[in-house]
Amino acid sequence: MKGFDLNRLVRESVQKLQPYSSARDEYVSDGSEMLFLDANENPFDNGVNRYPDPYQRSLKSLLAEQKGVSESQILLGNGSDEVLDLIYRAFCEPNRDNIITLPPTYGMYKVLSGINAIENREVLLTSDFEPDVDEILKIVDANSKLLFICSPNNPTGNSFKGKGIEKLLESFNGIVVVDEAYIDFSKDESWLSQLDKYPNLIVTQTLSKAFGLAGIRLGICYASEGTIGVLNKIKPPYNVNQLTQQRALERVLNQDLVNQEVQQILKERTELIKALDSLEFVSALYPTDANFVLAKVDDANKRYQQLLDKQVVVRNRSTQPLCENTLRFTVGTPEENKKLIAILKELK
Repeated sequence: MKGFDLNRLVRESVQKLQPYSSARDEYVSDGSEMLFLDANENPFDNGVNRYPDPYQRSLKSLLAEQKGVSESQILLGNGSDEVLDLIYRAFCEPNRDNIITLPPTYGMYKVLSGINAIENREVLLTSDFEPDVDEILKIVDANSKLLFICSPNNPTGNSFKGKGIEKLLESFNGIVVVDEAYIDFSKDESWLSQLDKYPNLIVTQTLSKAFGLAGIRLGICYASEGTIGVLNKIKPPYNVNQLTQQRALERVLNQDLVNQEVQQILKERTELIKALDSLEFVSALYPTDANFVLAKVDDANKRYQQLLDKQVVVRNRSTQPLCENTLRFTVGTPEENKKLIAILKELK
């Protein structure tokens, strides 16, 4: 947006902050054989006795090459939740500022607002699960710092229309966070290509979904160099451990296998949608660009319990706004989906 001033949004205490300088900040290895006696580590080599690279340089270099951004536009975190929490802590003054979320959406936005003592202003999605742009802009005030947009959205599965997001990026005088946890399953282009156009844009992604690394907790934040610089000031010095960095690097290097798995999931998603659509107790299926399907059923509590009794765990989303009597089905392996479909067809 025109006239965007990042410094206006950064908390005063963060602007004044002198970040902690770790031993591995002051000396960066160039690959030479060195005697490391600077960080009070146990000297006996077991593979993880040394502190990890605090800026995950090898992994960032690979991601930057693959995504077409610079390393200075990337922040890595202990899962996307740490990344999101850092964004709150950098830009939102407790008990003064507010953020805007668009339910039904990812629940941690609201949880983090409570943890950080930030008002959460909610604007429900429209009946077709799209952002209500006019209503969002109506509730904005001088203390509205962050707007969270999950696209493809969780739990609905749909990607939001680009024109609505563009209008918000151009009109919202704060930071727009586009959460792309499920972007690898979508036919739509990532908003990463718009980072240079919109200095108020942050894009978050994860290795937990398409990359199959939920267990290592690796979240990714892409933004302007200035925004990443602010977040680096407040992140813990060694927030991504050595084992996570190594495993993530191996997986990101094997992009062909990741792509194959994504294509298999998309194929299985099509089969699951066909099966769900044939069931009498399913009244609606919502468009999805994610690795799950949201289905409206006759009695979600009943169907959830029936599946649980058959050792199948799905997610009952009926407590979420606009999601009455809905179940969310994650796409499994071909064997898992075959079993699920067979069980669904037996339900009375």
